[in-house]
Formats: sequence, structure tokens, C-alpha cells
Amino acid sequence: MKLDSDLRLGIYEKVGIYANRFSIMEPKALLTTREVLDMPREITEGARTSAYKYLGLSYNKQNLIFINVRKISNEKELENTIVHELIHQRFPYLNHGKRFNKLVRQGLRGKKFPPYQKRK
Repeated sequence: MKLDSDLRLGIYEKVGIYANRFSIMEPKALLTTREVLDMPREITEGARTSAYKYLGLSYNKQNLIFINVRKISNEKELENTIVHELIHQRFPYLNHGKRFNKLVRQGLRGKKFPPYQKRK
């Protein structure tokens, strides 16, 4: 997809809506690899120069996500990637797998998640 000001605004809006549904603080969204590289190294450590390879990345500790708009071909894939990265933010202990994919599907269908609480 071609990133223009309307698309940028639409992405920020979707991130805000889904962050609210998932009961997480709205993360800062980076939309180009240039934005990732312009961030301080310690913030984007781990997936900095390889960010271009992915549709999206989640930097959990920094409350930051990267959505690689150039690699995304349509609106559905964009929404999927946004939800995927926000699920990483909401469930930081969860790796990819059946449960993770189920949560992504539920998020896409509009499910609201309660705030994260550590078990006692």
C-alpha cells in the first residue's frame, strides 16, 4: 500500500480503537522503516535493521508497534497486522500458536479484553 496522510490517519485511528478494546495503553505506531531507524537504538533493539522483512513488529517494553505499510497489500491484511501486533502488546507472555491465532480472530470480530492482571 502507498502511505499517504489519509492512510496514516486511518491507521492511527484503528490502533486507538483496538487498543481501547484490548484494554491497553495506545502504543506509538511507526509506519515506515525510516521511522524505525530514526528511533534511538535502545528502543528498537533486537529488530532494527531487519524490520523491513516483517509485516509488523511489537516492541512491548517501549509500548511501540511497527506496521510495515509497504509490505501490506490490502485493507484486510492491514487490519490483521494491526490486531496481531496489539495482541502481542496485550498478551506479552503469549507466543504464536493456536491460542494466539484464536485471540487475533476474536479481536478482529470485535471482542473486548479486560485489563491484564498478573496471577496471584
